[in-house]
Amino acid sequence: MPGVPSSFVPSDFPLPRPEGDDLARMRVDYRPAGPTDESPADRDLTPGDVAEGWLPLLRTWFANAVATAVPEPNAMVLATVDEHGHPATRTVLCKKIDADGLTFFTNFESDKGRHLAGHPYASATFLWLPVYRQVTVRGPVVRVSDEETLAYWRTRPRGSRLGAWASQQSRPVAERADLEHALVEAAERYEVDDDIPVPPFWGGFRIVPESVEFWQGRPNRLHNRIRTRLVDGRWITERLQP
Repeated sequence: MPGVPSSFVPSDFPLPRPEGDDLARMRVDYRPAGPTDESPADRDLTPGDVAEGWLPLLRTWFANAVATAVPEPNAMVLATVDEHGHPATRTVLCKKIDADGLTFFTNFESDKGRHLAGHPYASATFLWLPVYRQVTVRGPVVRVSDEETLAYWRTRPRGSRLGAWASQQSRPVAERADLEHALVEAAERYEVDDDIPVPPFWGGFRIVPESVEFWQGRPNRLHNRIRTRLVDGRWITERLQP
């Protein structure tokens, strides 16, 4: 699988076999499911799997991704919209999954920070290809409290804290050396034992789910898609055609 070390991919994962660079022929025909399969991942996803809500299943799938050594299982593709209504995507790291939603942290002056300030709604997708699963969460976005930001900040390594101070995220920089020099300057401002403060332009956002879709790869492109969404204060679950 391109971009994924072979040691992270289960030995029975069906890798595509393209002929040269023929993209039209590149596909994975996910292995069939059946009642005799031993792996829980092989059981067909049904609406009943979200009978207790989206959170238990998302946590279970996330734990499966971790157990299968999927690279950076908390990475999610975040989609926002700019002031012109143009979508933009990038990968961020989810740092908390709970009943309130998905939490991530960033520079408020970055592209995504400015987009969310103007249009506080987002879509985020976890893509766990080695276990042929993905989950997409959509909903309004709110800032987390300063207390929650500080609690997370204290878990970051010193270098990551200094990097947050050094980077004017999403702004152009002439050379890599300029960025590294900014990091050195940030490091010189604080002694090794100093408690590096949270930058005033940095903090957390939370996507509050209105729609959560679970996707499971299946043969012949007949994938399982189960979506649960909030309608008039109630969660409605339905199967979608692939």
